[in-house]
Amino acid sequence: MAFAPPLIAATPNILFILTEDQGAHMSALGTADIQTPRMDALAASGTLFRWAYVAYPVCSASKACIMTGLHSHVNGLVNNTNNYLKRAEKLTDAEKKSPPYLHTRIRSTAPTFVEVLVKAGYHAAVSGKLHVSPNERFPYHDFFPKVPAKQALNGTIKRAAGKPWFLMHNTITSTHRPFVNSEKQPISVDPAKVVLPPHLPDTPVIRRDWAEYLDGVQKADQAVGEALDALRDSGTESDTIIIFMGDHGPAYPHGKMTPYHFGLHVPLVIRLPGAKPLVSDALVSELDLLPTLLDVLGIAYDAPLHGKSLKPLIEGQSDAKGHDFIFAEVSGRSLNQKRGMEERAVLDATHQLILRSRLDEPKVINADLRDMKPWINRVYGELVRRKADFPDAYSMLQTMDPHALGGNPPLIELYDLQNDPGQLRNLATDPAAKPHLDRLMTAFKKWHTETKDEGMIVPP
Repeated sequence: MAFAPPLIAATPNILFILTEDQGAHMSALGTADIQTPRMDALAASGTLFRWAYVAYPVCSASKACIMTGLHSHVNGLVNNTNNYLKRAEKLTDAEKKSPPYLHTRIRSTAPTFVEVLVKAGYHAAVSGKLHVSPNERFPYHDFFPKVPAKQALNGTIKRAAGKPWFLMHNTITSTHRPFVNSEKQPISVDPAKVVLPPHLPDTPVIRRDWAEYLDGVQKADQAVGEALDALRDSGTESDTIIIFMGDHGPAYPHGKMTPYHFGLHVPLVIRLPGAKPLVSDALVSELDLLPTLLDVLGIAYDAPLHGKSLKPLIEGQSDAKGHDFIFAEVSGRSLNQKRGMEERAVLDATHQLILRSRLDEPKVINADLRDMKPWINRVYGELVRRKADFPDAYSMLQTMDPHALGGNPPLIELYDLQNDPGQLRNLATDPAAKPHLDRLMTAFKKWHTETKDEGMIVPP
């Protein structure tokens, strides 16, 4: 796959700032009850993609999609794996033999983005977390633990010794549960003033939990600012591509590890040296990041990719467009379960279709979506305790955790994203919505065939 000549004459550095479990919540995206000045300033100086989505809403799988440009059922990494923040040759025998590490890994043979950059002469570094496997596919030169952005950035630049560098800076301490426990220390967001997502019931317990998440977003904003300040102080800002993104939605019902809009919609900003700032309403995917950077850097890539270059959009070309449809997946397959419930999503600018198969098989649910300790998840317990008061919200919880709560997830769901952003009214059987159902189903079946999605059974 060959691309157009690079947009940037010199070989640029790349700073990729990834926040964990941060959905599309920042001031520049219309979240009114928080202040995110550093994210907003970055958005105002680059391209803000208002409708960016992940292809798999959980940490390891989302990272694998970024690094391969392939959907999870093709790249092979489904759900979460071990986090070994070290070079492959430093893994212990026990770590190499760990069942999650051996089972949950990238199996596609096409080069990962890190492999591509290292081959192209980049000095590559990662901070905070790796959380993908096998480590051989991520030949970073430097592995920084949870250190301040300035330390990771300066260390990367120093060790690059004049070569172009790539730093994957994972900001993992605030938007991923457990949040700051506001019962024990103050937070920056008042629970009484927050605007809850429309699918969450308005109770004091849920307000407290949501305020703690938003406090985490504001702390993530500070961390983004620290990374940007360190870049400016290093003197390399004008020669650096900056990418800021959340890896998937937050740990709530309809969020992380679910195929709903709330779990797939994330913030995304790309700033290229010399490119004019703009806001794009195009539909884009995390799968687009690899082809975009290959295009911008002028690097040829011979293997197929599921995404497309966003360079024309970033350049403001009049005929540039995003995707007509966005696709995502969640699988119940796990270490000890070769088959599980399969969930798929396809959306366009107005509607989202969710499909399921193998409903009798297990569905994976992360502990932070359910447990109070150590994750301080108040919402799950609140909805269970008050299921009589909020039956619709409890039904939503049953869909997320069907085997523990006796739920019966529907085979097909259809939602009007413009008039029902909380996805509260399933239109799958509404005759008036049939044109939308047919349009998205046709797109899904085409994608299912083209990507050889063998795990998912197509509905009749």
